[in-house]
Amino acid sequence: MLQAVRTPGLNLHTYSVVEDVKGFVGNFTVKIRKKARYVNKDCNGCGACWEVCPTYGYNEFNEGLDSRKAIYSSFAQAVPSLAQIDMDRCIKCELCKVACEVNAIDFDQVDEILDIDIGSIVVATGWDEFEPPTGYLGYNTYPNVITQLKLERILAPNGPTLGHLVRPSDGKEPKRILFIQCVGSRDLTMNTYCSSGVCCMISIKNSKLIKQHSPESEITVAYMDMRAAGKDYEEYFTASRKEGIKYIRTNVSRIKEDSKTHNLKIIMQNTLSSNELQELEYDMVVLSAAMVPAKGVESIQKLLKLELSRDKFFKEFHARLNTIDTKIPGITLAGVSQGPKAIAESIVHGRAAASSLARLMGKDKYRILLIRAVVEDKEKCAKCGLCELNCPYNAINVEDDGAEVNDILCRGCGACLSNCPNETITLRYYREPQYEKQIDAILEEI
Repeated sequence: MLQAVRTPGLNLHTYSVVEDVKGFVGNFTVKIRKKARYVNKDCNGCGACWEVCPTYGYNEFNEGLDSRKAIYSSFAQAVPSLAQIDMDRCIKCELCKVACEVNAIDFDQVDEILDIDIGSIVVATGWDEFEPPTGYLGYNTYPNVITQLKLERILAPNGPTLGHLVRPSDGKEPKRILFIQCVGSRDLTMNTYCSSGVCCMISIKNSKLIKQHSPESEITVAYMDMRAAGKDYEEYFTASRKEGIKYIRTNVSRIKEDSKTHNLKIIMQNTLSSNELQELEYDMVVLSAAMVPAKGVESIQKLLKLELSRDKFFKEFHARLNTIDTKIPGITLAGVSQGPKAIAESIVHGRAAASSLARLMGKDKYRILLIRAVVEDKEKCAKCGLCELNCPYNAINVEDDGAEVNDILCRGCGACLSNCPNETITLRYYREPQYEKQIDAILEEI
């Protein structure tokens, strides 16, 4: 991130949202709302303000495992290194303003609207962790049932426990830990897709980390299929088994909590060795939840007029031959915006998206085939809007004087022709008289 902010010609608009996008490849205009931080650019990130702030709020970075102040920095390595004020928590005591030595606090700051002309767009929205329903496998009901991202923050050296593994209910170190795979994925009632083996590898990684810190701990992974499909993944999986991590092929049917000890009693069946249900007790349970599209994907989809696939990730131009481009020239997909991916695959996908647009924008001219829809006679246009409604590429706009086709967005598919009641729209080089001449020529040879 630091390298990005220091790269010449690369402008970062952080704490901002895109509100509108107009235009086409080479001529996009993007409206950006830069949210008010209530802290100006003079801030040096010293932290004096949040030391005196009396108000606390939910810490998003640590997954709610601890609190942060009403004035805060998102995380230590945030770029730019500026504080921001959560006005929903702020009590306007202005202690931060008194503590700030560079006079960076500005309670009169307002949102800023920017209109930027750009040539192309990369959609890199990332992903969110699936939020299991309350009560599902004890989630949000029993404090010692957590998700992988919460475990990541617990194990992190800069996390709320400074890397020490403790369970939320009493702060004790858990000795028996169960990982449950495919929570919210490969499930017809939730998400049918697999998260590309990411959940499996995270479980293996975190279980190995716990073993390194606490060799005496008992770790079990409850799975239906372990998907270690990647370079050195299988070896990593095998190494974890040699370290004593147990893998049980099962579907966990129910979790109960011991109200006195807060331990968790799990009812499961080992499908490889027994047909009988057994009850096992663990100190903590970790749910490997699915990767789901990031919040706000639907609004971005409407702004860019893109399509979503069944799993609500952005739909690529072709699922096998072209997973980077979209139906709209000049807009590409990067990483998990297109579908679940591991880190290595996301990096490759992101580089490919950037290379595709660099090759496109590096040219002086944008070349297209002239096989495009055209409105022959606007006076005949009924202005019914059927062509605009049925165009899969958003290439048609119905104006006051009739339909207008954007030659750059149009792909010449002909969907508009079949919906035009007055036959006003035709396709260049594929007009009816041309078809008739071709048919006559073929019939003459017969």
